[in-house]
Amino acid sequence: MSDPKRIVLVDPTADITTGLAERLRMQGYEVIFAKHPAEGARLALLDPPAAVVADLWMPSISGVQLCRLLKTEPATEGVPVILRGPDSPRDRFWSERAGAAAYVVRGRMGDLVRALTRVIVEGPATDGFFTSFSGDSDIHERIAAGLDKALFESVLAAEVRALGTCGEFGRLFDLFSQFVARIGSYRWLAVSTTQPVRFGLHASPKSSTRALAEARAVLGIAGELAPTLVEDDDAFDDERGPPPIAMPIELGGMRLGELALAPREGDDGLSESLVAVIARELAGPIRMATLVEESQRLARIDALTGLMNRRAFSPMLHTEIARAERHAVPLSLLLLDVDRFKVINDTRGHGAGDLVLASLGRLLGTGRSSDMVARWGGEEFVVALSHTDEAAGQIFAERLRHAIETMVVPDPVAGNDIPVTASIGLARFEPGDSLETLVDKADRAMYAAKCGGRNRVMLASASEPAQKPSAPSTELVLVS
Repeated sequence: MSDPKRIVLVDPTADITTGLAERLRMQGYEVIFAKHPAEGARLALLDPPAAVVADLWMPSISGVQLCRLLKTEPATEGVPVILRGPDSPRDRFWSERAGAAAYVVRGRMGDLVRALTRVIVEGPATDGFFTSFSGDSDIHERIAAGLDKALFESVLAAEVRALGTCGEFGRLFDLFSQFVARIGSYRWLAVSTTQPVRFGLHASPKSSTRALAEARAVLGIAGELAPTLVEDDDAFDDERGPPPIAMPIELGGMRLGELALAPREGDDGLSESLVAVIARELAGPIRMATLVEESQRLARIDALTGLMNRRAFSPMLHTEIARAERHAVPLSLLLLDVDRFKVINDTRGHGAGDLVLASLGRLLGTGRSSDMVARWGGEEFVVALSHTDEAAGQIFAERLRHAIETMVVPDPVAGNDIPVTASIGLARFEPGDSLETLVDKADRAMYAAKCGGRNRVMLASASEPAQKPSAPSTELVLVS
């Protein structure tokens, strides 16, 4: 254990008998004096002191380099370093980032003594581990190695942070796996996120099944969560290897997910400390991708019903129409309108109306995965039925109409259920139809269902005579 009063002083501008060394002895410190930084580093490493005092700017080796060297060596990692220099905020900041325990303005003896007292009391005791060096060249080599390591890690950090422009998780994970594969070799690489819950896996095609099982076990991923899977030969199909390395992905104290990597036998390219650096820097890109995905989702999803909005639905319907035209596959479109919705709002309040729309959104959202459902506007909803002809579309529409009629929507204010029905218009795609003409046919059929008594399905092919009035009238309100 080091003597609590013994310090190493590195001062190229003074000597052992004058200046700061003598002042510190007067304060009761045992001063080990070094005129050159390399000598001071060697003295500290040979017999770790209670503290090291050095100038920030010195010939050959700066105080920043000296500080970083001592922090990376096992013998001196717990020895506090006090750096001295001009009264400059930039120099103070630079010293703090280098790991200095304190920064004092050169010439202020009182500040230095107080800093020494504080850091020696707060600093951990050393364990008596000493090492020896052959000369100044060894010190310079170690400093150079430390700087190279710091530079390498800063380059890695910059590369990972640059992935923040990816925009969505799938692309981010793909580019991230390509980057990590350039640094070292591994059997598989996995990233999980918490909000939303996602899971990306990079593995060799020959061993992806085994890698998937291992990654799920390491990250605690449920079996029903499908991964974003990247398979190529950048990952190796070794059957065995060292235990996987797992690191949390955190940003500002908030856990965003976890990074796990299964290294190969004998590969030291991806050490645990390096994976920790990568995991730390990955937090920013993951957060950015999540925010971009959320903003895109909000732009295309109706907040009340959870369904697509009209803006998101229209280009998808354009695509379905083009597919139906090109490949001669059937396509049907439903347009439904909640009956007497204005009455619900007027008599029960707009909160009740919102409950009806939200309940209808949940009901429509449970349909076939191949169907596209959206809130078209107000109390109108649209459903595109791919690979569905008019006869099958009518069966689907009738089942939907019945499901809406029997849907239970409790009114928390009135204490009873809100009766809900809908009028549905069904139009089939015909060659030459555009989005506008197809929707218009379904709209006219839906209007005919309103005029025919509501709570019914009307086919566009049977409702051509029904024409909407060209201007608003009392009749329009009555058939809502």
